[in-house]
Amino acid sequence: MSARSALLLATLSLTACSAAETPTPERAATPAAAPAAAPATASAAAPAPASASAAASAAAPAPVPRDPNVDKLQSAAKVDSRAYDMVRSLVDEVGPRLAGSLGDKAAVAWALRTLKDKGLDNVRAEKVMVPHWERGPESGRIVAPYAHPLALTALGGSVGTPAKGLEGEIVMVESLDAMAAMDEAKVKGKIVFFSAPMTRTSDGSGYGKVAGVRHRGAVAAAKKGAIGVLLRSIGTDHDRLPHTGAMGYEKDVPKIPAAALSVPDAELLARLVGQGKPVRVSFSLGAKLLPDAESANVIGEVKGREKPDEIVLIGAHLDAWDLGQGAIDDGAGCAAVVEAARLVLGLGTRPRRTIRVVLFANEENGLRGAVAYAKDHAAELDKHQLALEIDLGSGRVHTTRFLVADTSRPVAERIASLVSPLGIQYDKGPARGGADLIPLHAAAVPIVDLHQDATKYFDVHHTANDTLDKVTKEDLDQVVGAVATVAWAAAEAPETFARVPEELRKR
Repeated sequence: MSARSALLLATLSLTACSAAETPTPERAATPAAAPAAAPATASAAAPAPASASAAASAAAPAPVPRDPNVDKLQSAAKVDSRAYDMVRSLVDEVGPRLAGSLGDKAAVAWALRTLKDKGLDNVRAEKVMVPHWERGPESGRIVAPYAHPLALTALGGSVGTPAKGLEGEIVMVESLDAMAAMDEAKVKGKIVFFSAPMTRTSDGSGYGKVAGVRHRGAVAAAKKGAIGVLLRSIGTDHDRLPHTGAMGYEKDVPKIPAAALSVPDAELLARLVGQGKPVRVSFSLGAKLLPDAESANVIGEVKGREKPDEIVLIGAHLDAWDLGQGAIDDGAGCAAVVEAARLVLGLGTRPRRTIRVVLFANEENGLRGAVAYAKDHAAELDKHQLALEIDLGSGRVHTTRFLVADTSRPVAERIASLVSPLGIQYDKGPARGGADLIPLHAAAVPIVDLHQDATKYFDVHHTANDTLDKVTKEDLDQVVGAVATVAWAAAEAPETFARVPEELRKR
């Protein structure tokens, strides 16, 4: 893959934690294949259409007969799901598992053991070389006009500061556009503070609107002569816990240290700057980049009975940031897809096609696992029937969308009808796919999004607060039911999904 392509993949992954977070307003009514069950909680209800006209323009799919195996899967997910126990096992036995770390190696071993224990076929680890970045000690403080300690954390991939730390006057900006418009003389030799807040939304769309600052802020500031960057954490909480996340540098642009402030500390800094007095900050980061390390994509399958070479991929990412335990990001996703496969095995009959579980390496800071999977399986990508990724914690699924050729829309709508009893609406807009599906999107593989409720997800996302207690078992079980239904229905469908034409992928 070219350097430009690799940079594009990394940029896309860093600016959208899950591409399935931003549904369009064009939604259909809940499919009429069967009466939709009332949501168990308020969060289960799908957001209302943006307007009555938008809803009316999206025709609901025609009713289809229920599949007894789908009914069994949805019932088993509700009463016999072991997904929560799987998250607990990953959190308790492994915990943090940033790419290249000892935790990453332990996670691969855990995944191999778990997939085998659940009875999946062809369980294996496919080697991936991943970046190895270590955080090191970190600290910060406001020096003037008043002394305050700062709760901060290095952005993933940041260079460290000099051993004695870095001190400078703050220049505050809200956006990358504001940074680009600023006079270089006002920035040179200073520490740039990006103050933009993230808006809480049920679909997570607020994240994509500000995450670009985290990824590109250091480059934009360095081009103007800044010596360092601080930003308000990309999160919706008011806890004094900063949110990390990957950032990037560019060739021929100085690499300057970059860190995120907890939201209360960022608001304090903004208030002080707003008083009009010079504000000075000092911070120290011990971050360093080490040589690439070996990791792996971990794969297991439910082998198809008639067309085993045709594949329905259900994925999540195995790595997690080092601050927390990776329970919601993405332990819950890993558990959902593995448990869905286990429930399919429990039916006692195999689907026509193979259901392949992929636990991707290095989603958080590089997408090396996604790139390696597409490369290693290039010869069979045209036989991937459908792909989905779960990467939004245990939030209930409220909407489903598909990126498929027009000729495959009927089978997509049939699948949408089958998940409707779980309180899931059908949206006619195109799916975007999670970050690990970006290379498959480029290869014309059909994609389905299961949009989850993100109302509270970004309170703990990429923080030390990403712990098991943030996972809600009942909501996670609903996600399992949705994944199992989609996987079974796509793998069992008599039709084969057509490849997605380029004009639809661009849209």
